Amino acid sequence: MSLSTARSFLSEACYGEQELDANSALMELDKGLRSGKPGEQCEAVVLFPKLFQKYPFPILINSAFLKLADIFRLGNNFLRLCVLKVTQQSEKHLEKILNVDEFVKRVFSVIHSNDPVARAITLRMLGSLASIIPERKNAHHSIRQSLDSHDNVEVEAAIFAAASFSAQSKDFAAGICNKVSEMIQGLDTPVELKLKLIPMLQHMHHDASLASSSRELLQQLVNSYPSTPMVIVSLHTFTQLAASSLIDIPKQLELLLQYLKDDPRKAVKRLAINDLKLLAKKAPHLWIRENTQVLCECALTIPYNSLKLGMLAVLSTLSETIAIKQYFSNAAGGASVPPRLTDLVKLAQECCYHSNLVVAAHGVIVLCNITISCSEKDSVQLEQDTVLGVESLLMLCSQDSSSSAQATLKTALTSLVKLLKSRPHLSQPVVEFLLGQLHLSCDSSRILMCHALAAIATNLPVLRDSMLGDLVDLYTVVGHSSTGEQQELLVSMATVIFVASQSSLSAEVKMLIKQQLEGVANGWTVYRIARQASRMGCHEFSSELYQCLRTRVASEHFYFWLNSLKEFSQAEQCLSHVEDGDYSGAMSAIAEALRSYQKGIASLTAASTPLSPLTFQCEFIKLRIDTLQALSQLVCTCNSLKTSPPPAIAGTLAYTSGNDLQRCGRIAMQMKVCMEEFRGLAARYADLHQSLFDADYATLRNVELQQQSCLLVSHVIEALILDPQAASFQEYGELRSVQTESEYERRMMSVFNHVLEEVEGLSKKHSPVSHLHTSCLCDAVIALLKVPLSFQRYFFQKLQSTSIKLALSPSPRTFTEPIPVQNSQQLTLKVEGVVQHGSTPGLFRKIQSVCLNVTSVLQSKTGTDYKIPLDTKTNEMEQRVEPHNDYFSTQFLLNFSVLGTHLVTVEASVVDESGIEWKTGPKTTVSVKSLEDPYSQQLRHQLQQGGGQPAPQRGAYARF
Repeated sequence: MSLSTARSFLSEACYGEQELDANSALMELDKGLRSGKPGEQCEAVVLFPKLFQKYPFPILINSAFLKLADIFRLGNNFLRLCVLKVTQQSEKHLEKILNVDEFVKRVFSVIHSNDPVARAITLRMLGSLASIIPERKNAHHSIRQSLDSHDNVEVEAAIFAAASFSAQSKDFAAGICNKVSEMIQGLDTPVELKLKLIPMLQHMHHDASLASSSRELLQQLVNSYPSTPMVIVSLHTFTQLAASSLIDIPKQLELLLQYLKDDPRKAVKRLAINDLKLLAKKAPHLWIRENTQVLCECALTIPYNSLKLGMLAVLSTLSETIAIKQYFSNAAGGASVPPRLTDLVKLAQECCYHSNLVVAAHGVIVLCNITISCSEKDSVQLEQDTVLGVESLLMLCSQDSSSSAQATLKTALTSLVKLLKSRPHLSQPVVEFLLGQLHLSCDSSRILMCHALAAIATNLPVLRDSMLGDLVDLYTVVGHSSTGEQQELLVSMATVIFVASQSSLSAEVKMLIKQQLEGVANGWTVYRIARQASRMGCHEFSSELYQCLRTRVASEHFYFWLNSLKEFSQAEQCLSHVEDGDYSGAMSAIAEALRSYQKGIASLTAASTPLSPLTFQCEFIKLRIDTLQALSQLVCTCNSLKTSPPPAIAGTLAYTSGNDLQRCGRIAMQMKVCMEEFRGLAARYADLHQSLFDADYATLRNVELQQQSCLLVSHVIEALILDPQAASFQEYGELRSVQTESEYERRMMSVFNHVLEEVEGLSKKHSPVSHLHTSCLCDAVIALLKVPLSFQRYFFQKLQSTSIKLALSPSPRTFTEPIPVQNSQQLTLKVEGVVQHGSTPGLFRKIQSVCLNVTSVLQSKTGTDYKIPLDTKTNEMEQRVEPHNDYFSTQFLLNFSVLGTHLVTVEASVVDESGIEWKTGPKTTVSVKSLEDPYSQQLRHQLQQGGGQPAPQRGAYARF
């Protein structure tokens, strides 16, 4: 039997290929397992991890592992080794094995083999299964026996299994601790075996007494065996035990610092540094000032660069945490010491100018973090020292194209961006320095420096028009070849130019960039530059680039995608020509933009495929179209005050009806409709925001700004026209103090604040409704339209991918067939789910729990309509479950007392680590048919034949 079929459908299916179901995949692999050829059996075994990844539900995984257990029991040692590797690779699926007893029974039978290698593989298999069988006494007994074996392979396997079970089982750890201690202290145990036994003690942390006895043994070992390998293994086990038990971390810090200070061996010092770094990440709050001071003193006196680098790595880790605050806090009764005079700052300043670039990079990190953590009044001189240190390192690295210099340059620039975000007043001179350094740097350094310039200028508007000339001059001299580095440099420099131009590129600049792109740029580079132009609001330029790219792609989906981007850019370009006070011009611009947007949405729909449905893009553009239509309608409504003013008797009508809005005439009702429309748009933006679990923060902020603009317009309508007395501006006061992180956000917040100030001043001076109020509304619309829309990263690129796959049981035999259930019984609906991730899981946010919502709706009713409590007609339940190894399972008890067909809907949403709920889906439906139970049916027939009154229906609630 050839396994090519199995390989093909376990690999990623291409668009249009038919995927086989899980049972077919398992059957194909089962044929391979039953083959008489060992090669085909091994090939079938190693394909199982792909099967688990593609169909990660318990019913298949249970069957598959039982088949693997049979191969393990009956096969040769090589097959057993393959099964062991598959089990270790599929560790997160082990808890989905339903028949654990049967699986372990088949595996465990090999422990009685006369072959020590087979027993060793079995022990390692049991150790890999420790998470699901932590308290199996027969496994514990076999491990204890195998520790006394005379075969080294079996003993090493027993040590592995003992360590795995010790980590999972408190009883096993307590029972094995004494035996391990005797073996370690025994004179007949070889030193090599002792070195393998000692790491087992790191798992003895289940209670305080066990951890204490293990710590005493390790202390004794460190004192009794001063050889380098023994000290290294014992100290590292010491650290791991302290990190797990937590209470002994301060003692362990002192011990490690003592060895770092006093032990002359470089290997021991290096181990102490690595363990100190581990504890710096694990528990930085337990580092007292004395610990950090000892580390600084050691780093100042150590003559070896490699060890100094390790100590600086520990300090750079600590400098980002609370430990740096504890270091600079005054000791009890001690005199205040300026930060510049401390050993930590002296060390960092000294290292900034070190000949070793990596040491200098860590010195810059520490110095920047210290400057950020100190208050501004204490760090004026420190800020200057930090900037000088960073600039000197940048000058040194920017002309060196080696990998180490580029890594150092990237580290220094990252620290610099972080520093300038905390200290904005330092930005201007630093940006001027970077621009000057661009002319002297190599190409790879220019790319990194352009990234840093774009990051700085995005946070703060420090790139002025005077700097744009230098950037354009430099752009014309770079990019003379089509190498990857040159292409990247063209994109990076174009991005900085877009940021500096602030959405208004001159014709000369556009011509120069296009000439440069026509020479050496490939299609992908041009697309990336166009994408950045769309992000920065340079829509006219991006439209021209998309136009020339449309015919250079090989797929019609790509053609329609580029065509839609071109139309969207043209639509936004129409809106950029709107002038203040030109209301008819604004109406014409919106109409022209809507025409382009309608063409674009048609192309965008044509560009979508089943594998790439472009859901967010379509929804975002539809909302943009509806928003523009609502703004256009608002301007028309404002103009209607001129064409259809209130009647002469409007005041009398308002007085007699008691409705003051009657004074305004028909415009009042039109404004109310507009306000409701904008509130509806804001709600739709909120729903879109709630569905973007995988989006980057800039995209989420962009959607928030669109929502806030709709809320702002609805609030302005209410404040100016509908209810001026009740309108409050206090809730919008915080908009003035929001820290912005992009040029688009700055411009939008500026418009929001300006509109609010105008409305607040107008509502206090004039009573509604006059031409002043409608003009104010129209001006607000034009101000919003003049800000070029920013198409953020998620519109083009998805960096994080998270999806949930649900499975319901019982499930119908066919898709259209309903699940039968008697109306006197309740249905147990089991919901299982698997969380699937892309290549970078948890890049922006992680799943804390999954919220499952189950509702049922009666679709069609059959039989007699008995009087049944209303709450039994529909089910509505919600449960939160925490995924474990990306798998979750729960059950719902549903009542279908009303005869007929019910549609049950199960919808999943996720809750992130901040407690925010995201409507990610999916939504699964299943049909249930409620049937009358035989007893009730028989009773009803008897009553119908006898002509009596029908008895109450027998159901779950009848017995109460």
